[in-house]
Amino acid sequence: MPIEFAPSARSTVGLEWEIMLADPATGDLVGRAPELLAQLEAQSAAERHTVTGELLTNTIEVTSGVGATVKDAVADIAAAISAVRGATDPAGIELLSAGSHPFAQWFNQRVTEKTRYHQLIERTQWWGRNMMIWGIHVHVGVEDRSKVLPIVGALSAFLPHLQALSASSPFWAGERTGYASNRSLVFQQLPTAGLPWPIRTWQDFEGYLDDMIRTGVMRDVSEVRWDIRPAPRWGTIEVRACDGMSTLTELASVAALTQTLVEFFSRELDEGRELPTLQPWFHRENKWRTARYGLDARVIVDSAGSQVPVREHLSAVLDDLRPIADDLSCARELDGVRTILQNGASYARQLEAADAAGGDLHEVVHHLIREFRAGPEHSAAD
Repeated sequence: MPIEFAPSARSTVGLEWEIMLADPATGDLVGRAPELLAQLEAQSAAERHTVTGELLTNTIEVTSGVGATVKDAVADIAAAISAVRGATDPAGIELLSAGSHPFAQWFNQRVTEKTRYHQLIERTQWWGRNMMIWGIHVHVGVEDRSKVLPIVGALSAFLPHLQALSASSPFWAGERTGYASNRSLVFQQLPTAGLPWPIRTWQDFEGYLDDMIRTGVMRDVSEVRWDIRPAPRWGTIEVRACDGMSTLTELASVAALTQTLVEFFSRELDEGRELPTLQPWFHRENKWRTARYGLDARVIVDSAGSQVPVREHLSAVLDDLRPIADDLSCARELDGVRTILQNGASYARQLEAADAAGGDLHEVVHHLIREFRAGPEHSAAD
């Protein structure tokens, strides 16, 4: 079946951020999005950003417009958060973001009243009801659809790096999981989620969609829930591997890394060079390693099986990408990746907060609330 790929300016950026709603006293999730969304959606109609609901009523999603730079997209997200706070602060609701809530239980949550969400729960049952997960999505524009699948294949080797930087789900339903990103392993239980199939051409992608729709696996391309996927409606590659970022500055850094990697691979194709790929079993192992160990993982970096600490590999990659970041006006945001490498990702900060509080996960939630409002550099002192 033919799938149109919308025109898109090269290496433009769009961001989506899923935000939890919490009680400021208890830290537990509150399913109050429906009472806020009518006003927020109307307010955002004339703006570059949007504010919408999600699968669960405890979540609001904010989305940027198309940014020529990461800075533009982040400014949209900041404006959206400000608008949301205009509604949540008077209502006595706090905001936070992470891959999972430290202690909330799935059976206390309500599904948003939309047919597609209830159909998802009906099909997926226990796993669907357990989707108490929050993430970010980074879109990067691609000007030629023939580039899309080769870049998806090459960029898949860096999904573990992005997952490690964003890892923020070390707790699940009140338990310390031992994983930096438990969310990533939960989400892949849904049908059509997880790592992408090794599809190399747009025609093969159309064939895959034809198979899936013909056999009733999905209704349309929007139900491809891979960790990285083509987004034909927007003319982008969409990276979905990341946990919810706990701060706006870290979201900007991950967006810059994603944008510069896509542009790097696009330039390689322009020069007629074939993009490198890894064996699917290496992708799967790398995903598990960074889900388990976060920034302390060792990742497989080439088809020969060479292994390097993910911090070390990221540091080298940042050096290589710096000229591209200068060209794309995102060098400052890309430098933020080094800050995460030095100071630790959200999962590490959450574990430290739990240890400091004698294991009290309510204090972890309050730590996340402070970070979301003020940034990681302020939360420890508040």
